[in-house]
Amino acid sequence: MSTQQELRDRRRKRLRFQLRRKAGGRPRLSVFRSGKNIYAQVIDDAAGRTLAAASSLDKEFRAGGTTGANRDAASAVGKLVAQRATAAGVTQVVFDRGSYLYHGRVKALAEAAREGGLSF
Repeated sequence: MSTQQELRDRRRKRLRFQLRRKAGGRPRLSVFRSGKNIYAQVIDDAAGRTLAAASSLDKEFRAGGTTGANRDAASAVGKLVAQRATAAGVTQVVFDRGSYLYHGRVKALAEAAREGGLSF
């Protein structure tokens, strides 16, 4: 039997392989969520560097006293990463949800990033 972590790793590798095949040179919007926080990065895989990043640990969120464990914080992180990406000159990305389902906080982040000006 495979452990839960092994299954997640296999899903993540399978998804990233498909994304690289279909990306067409576009940067990747990668999402990571933990129990308390959510993180998003726009990554240029060709150059191997991060173009923009935002998380629920940024100063704006810590000052408000909220955590990243709800959809409201996830949508705020999505808007923030979209603002930072457009400031860096990125408007088209490929959405990398990792091994997470497109549901809940991940979906809220993606929809807020779309509203913020990113297209995927």
